[in-house]
Amino acid sequence: MDGFEQLLGQIIQTAMRTDVIKPREIERVNVDTTVQEKAVTFPTDARLYNQARTTLVRAARKRGIKLRQSYARVGKYAFFKQSRYRVAKQLKRARKYTRKLRTYLGRVIRDIERKLPQSDAEMAVLLSRAKQIEQQKKSDSNKVYSMHAPEVECIAKGKVHQRYEFGCKVVLVTTSASNWIVGAEAVHGNPYDGATLSDVIEQTSRLTDVAPKQAAVDKGFRGTKHHPDGLQVLVAGTRKFKGVLKRLVKRRSAIEPVIGHLKHDHALGRNFLKGKQGDRINALLTACGFNLRKLYRCCLDAAGTFTMA
Repeated sequence: MDGFEQLLGQIIQTAMRTDVIKPREIERVNVDTTVQEKAVTFPTDARLYNQARTTLVRAARKRGIKLRQSYARVGKYAFFKQSRYRVAKQLKRARKYTRKLRTYLGRVIRDIERKLPQSDAEMAVLLSRAKQIEQQKKSDSNKVYSMHAPEVECIAKGKVHQRYEFGCKVVLVTTSASNWIVGAEAVHGNPYDGATLSDVIEQTSRLTDVAPKQAAVDKGFRGTKHHPDGLQVLVAGTRKFKGVLKRLVKRRSAIEPVIGHLKHDHALGRNFLKGKQGDRINALLTACGFNLRKLYRCCLDAAGTFTMA
């Protein structure tokens, strides 16, 4: 994992050696968080029950276990009917088929436990996840939202068009003046935004050998308890700033289009890598790709063969 951080650090150091990034630019940064979604389907109860059942049936056949019934045909039919009733707003009928899917899952779990009392490690993990999916309630915490990606978290960012996103948080640090990414970290546990500030600022100092002195952030980073020592944190919208500080706070929103480019052009919008390590690798590689394209454009511009619009 350190190798991917070193790759990002080497790209930044290359930009600094070619005078594309001045060390003083890293002293003033913007920090923000976004959600890196995982490659999972939207986890409704019916879909989770059906997914868990099919995963267990596939694993049982792989081990030569002859199940009493796989529910492949009736399970597919029940899932289809549930989705159609849900779309038609016939909720009572939809709940009936959701209960059927949950029943099918419970029967498969008990059938496997009877016929495989001493399960191997992989099967034990699948059974544990399937049991949690069968038993979890709406108000439970630490729920499972996918059989193949149990690390997925439900994150609400207050977006009107997308109330819930399923993945993990990514913290980004960009230079205030020129929008170079000098820090990127994927964090799990859905922490308060301000609690991620110290770690990502420390990462920026480690990669660039320059300690940021001022950071412009949004209201999600309020709370001086989490602000690192030696860093002036400027929280936009909390009070009126004057002079240079006012200009720095106005530049905070420059990080938003950077996040948009990372999601649409550099694969931050949907992560296909496995596990928590895969989340962190994808976040670092997207930052590397963004900086490399930026460095390439700057080098072409310096050579006189390309002029940025």
